[in-house]
Amino acid sequence: MRNQRAQNRLRIDDTAALCGVSGDLLSRLENGKSVTTEKLLAVLQSLGLRMLIVPAGDVPWIEAALSEHRATLDAQTQPDPSKP
Repeated sequence: MRNQRAQNRLRIDDTAALCGVSGDLLSRLENGKSVTTEKLLAVLQSLGLRMLIVPAGDVPWIEAALSEHRATLDAQTQPDPSKP
């Protein structure tokens, strides 16, 4: 969540207001503190994020796919060394 907020260049209090929660609640979420599931889902939706629950055995496969996707994105954003 913090990364999404930072990418959007939003301050924590501005983001909290957009999500309809207090700055304290958003801070607790970003710092791994306990909040209600209802508030968590509301903040995720407001930030355009989704929570995905998968079987534990699928995690290595998902992490590998995400790593490959990130590498592809990184390669697309790197300047072409053959061009001056």
